[in-house]
Amino acid sequence: MTTWWPYLRIAAALLGTAALIRQLAQSVGNAQASTTGWGSHLPTVVTNFFSYFTVLSNIGAVVTFVIGAVWMLRTRGRNDPEPRWLATLFACVSTYMIVTGIVYNLLLRNIPLDGVSEVWTNESMHVILPLAMLLDVLFAPRRRALPWSTIFIAAIFPLVWAGYTLIRANLITAPLTGNAWWYPYPFLDPHQVPGGYLGVSGYIVGIAIAIIGVAAGVVWVGRARGAKTVAPA
Repeated sequence: MTTWWPYLRIAAALLGTAALIRQLAQSVGNAQASTTGWGSHLPTVVTNFFSYFTVLSNIGAVVTFVIGAVWMLRTRGRNDPEPRWLATLFACVSTYMIVTGIVYNLLLRNIPLDGVSEVWTNESMHVILPLAMLLDVLFAPRRRALPWSTIFIAAIFPLVWAGYTLIRANLITAPLTGNAWWYPYPFLDPHQVPGGYLGVSGYIVGIAIAIIGVAAGVVWVGRARGAKTVAPA
């Protein structure tokens, strides 16, 4: 497994890169074709693209898969566990990708694409790449056991992203609708969620619980598998 696992990571990284580039190109193309000032405002469109949790998580997955593959190839023939920094990176990004897959399939699966995204890019970023990360958690060789405090490290980025999203939302005009606000996901939009910001806060709390729960599961699996890693003589 050690011999071919880095190539699986590279394959996943290539798929993620292709999906991200295609999705960004489609967003830029939609902006260029727009006939409204807010829809054709390219800086806003590009910034919005990089404001999606899904996009940021997939970028993290691509980078992490590449780093993990290079490390495995450079240390082939050895049996020592991955360095702690790499194990922590995988634990965090795996958490984000698994949560992305869960949230998408529970809350966003039935939202029409309407030219905003293509099926293959959408499925790659929301289903295939999260599954690839889950498989890496379960089966990648040379796992290192991490302390339980890693859970709190994994929670930092989602909290920062949520704060950034809610602050920025009312400072820009939505490119597609012209609304004086823009939220990357409908469950964060107080104009759509029953109860307004109170309802949104419920979703945020629920997703925070999911992130902590998934992070705990990822760390638990890593500790269980890392305990079986055989150190070099």
